[in-house]
Amino acid sequence: MKFPKLDSPAILSPMAGVTDVAFRALCKKYGAGLTYTEFVSSSSIIRNNTKSFNKITVDPCEKPAAIQLFGNSINEVVEAAKLIENRFDIIDVNCGCPAWKVIKTGAGSQLLKDPEKIAKFIEKLTNNVNKPITVKIRSGIDERSINAVRIAKLVEAAGASAITIHGRTQDQGYSGKADWSIIKAVKEQVEIPVIGNGDVFSVNDFQEKIQYSSVDAIMIARGAIGNPFIFTQINQFLKTGSFEMCERLKILPQYLELAGKYQISFPNILRQALFFTKTLERGAILRVQITKCKNLEELETLIYNYIDEEDNILV
Repeated sequence: MKFPKLDSPAILSPMAGVTDVAFRALCKKYGAGLTYTEFVSSSSIIRNNTKSFNKITVDPCEKPAAIQLFGNSINEVVEAAKLIENRFDIIDVNCGCPAWKVIKTGAGSQLLKDPEKIAKFIEKLTNNVNKPITVKIRSGIDERSINAVRIAKLVEAAGASAITIHGRTQDQGYSGKADWSIIKAVKEQVEIPVIGNGDVFSVNDFQEKIQYSSVDAIMIARGAIGNPFIFTQINQFLKTGSFEMCERLKILPQYLELAGKYQISFPNILRQALFFTKTLERGAILRVQITKCKNLEELETLIYNYIDEEDNILV
């Protein structure tokens, strides 16, 4: 099946503990072309785990909507995909997560050691699920075993609708630099849409990497944390060649409203709120105050008062 046409080539990456439904809806509002759920264990979907099903709640604005599944059992991933396919427009298989708790089970980036198994995942999914199937990988296990191009060719032949490549190895984790030459090489070798990922923290990063690699889209991860407005800026730049600035803290109340609507746990809300303060001059003081809040109402009062005070100082 064909990968859907997106309104923007700037995509919100799935991130554990970050891309809850409230944050995804906010990023979509600010122009993300596509949003992914946090990655979810296939076995937990099969077991009807409440926490996992909460992770895959979708806001009506998320169209198209994508879910990312992980697991080391092909049959489990297929069974989970069949259970949730009516909720989503795209089903993605995570073959890139470097976290120990994932790779010790043989899932995530550990699958990079067995490219044929990844291809079998895709082939069986495309034969059993009536939605576009995509896959996210890393460049390889380490710098001595870069195999992204080989895997991309295999999954294309197996029926994948698109592939995302994070330009780091499993060994790198999130350290060092993403190697976009590998992403570029994949784009040159396959016909399906290629999505690049790694080290995009600004409009300039986005423009530089999409021009260099010619990828069809770019997945933004850490660059979007606490900063949904990056999607607006990218879209403005693509249309006009310029973009406006925005104080990210002023977007936080919108997240808090959505978080209340979707009953996001308060510890998760606090963590998200802290992300929105990273660029503030007096951010350290505000972060201390945020950590002392005991509920959403206290947090909302604190943030609204802080924004009002800042506006008065500027006036």
